[in-house]
Amino acid sequence: MKLFPGYLKYRSKIIISCIVIIAVFASSYLLFEMPGIAVLYPLILTAGIGIIAMIFDFIFFIRRHNMLSAEELPLPMDRIEEDYQLIISKLNEEAKLSQMKSSEDYNNMIEYYTVWAHQIKTPIAAMRLNLQSEDTEQARRLMGDLNRIEAYVEMVLTFLRLDSDSTDYLIKEYDLDEIIRPAIRKFSKEFILKKLKLEYDPVDYKTVTDSKWLSFIIEQIISNAVKYTSEGSVRICMSEPGVLCIEDTGIGISEEDLPRIFENGYTGFNGREDKRASGIGLYLCKRIADNLGHKISAESVAGKGTKIILDLRSRKVEVE
Repeated sequence: MKLFPGYLKYRSKIIISCIVIIAVFASSYLLFEMPGIAVLYPLILTAGIGIIAMIFDFIFFIRRHNMLSAEELPLPMDRIEEDYQLIISKLNEEAKLSQMKSSEDYNNMIEYYTVWAHQIKTPIAAMRLNLQSEDTEQARRLMGDLNRIEAYVEMVLTFLRLDSDSTDYLIKEYDLDEIIRPAIRKFSKEFILKKLKLEYDPVDYKTVTDSKWLSFIIEQIISNAVKYTSEGSVRICMSEPGVLCIEDTGIGISEEDLPRIFENGYTGFNGREDKRASGIGLYLCKRIADNLGHKISAESVAGKGTKIILDLRSRKVEVE
């Protein structure tokens, strides 16, 4: 019956006109001092016919409403409805053309940045090979900068691929240590350069996930831990089976910033102090974790460090 007030509003002009007409006729009978039964009987009869007509009209109104709710246009009842449906058809055609163009532009952009990323990875790989032959403080610094450049390239590709229909997820069971170890090796020289202690024992846990996308999350978390920790340690462990914790002794996150660190572009106080912060890394981690069926959260105390908690237990799928 929620539609009935809308129906009354839709037919309000006709209903008011009928009431006025009945009132005029009733007044005419009364003015000529005709018997009451001569007035009452036509009024009751007219009201009954009007109510029956209104019931049928309301049923018809509901049917048309249901057709519109199902995104199906009913047959036009008059010229005005015909004009409205013509406008709707034109708008639908324009929307489809706009969507096709937008999709084409998006695919072209993805293709361009994919080619660009592969091209820029060639000199990055060459520089990495040159730096691996040296074990000096300057080489370690350059390797750290190179890792950041590579991470930013991956961030661009990840950001663009997230909403793509062809995102290449390969969900199966993986050994978590086989994902963590390469991420640690990637930042090994930065650990040495900053003299940070790494606390890591094999977690010996298997999880259902996508190794490439989960690697991105873990690398991003370790990168942030190393980046914002000037002394102390980074600890990687399982707080309980299926819950991976990456904890540092860095600058931490202020209490007011903590609820918003996974928002797109949000850098907080530390990010404003560090001009290199983009506010995209943790946002991408959150998006990817949601897509994989994992949960990510953070605990932190300003000046004492940050703990990122990655719950890998939440995905309940059958492994093929």
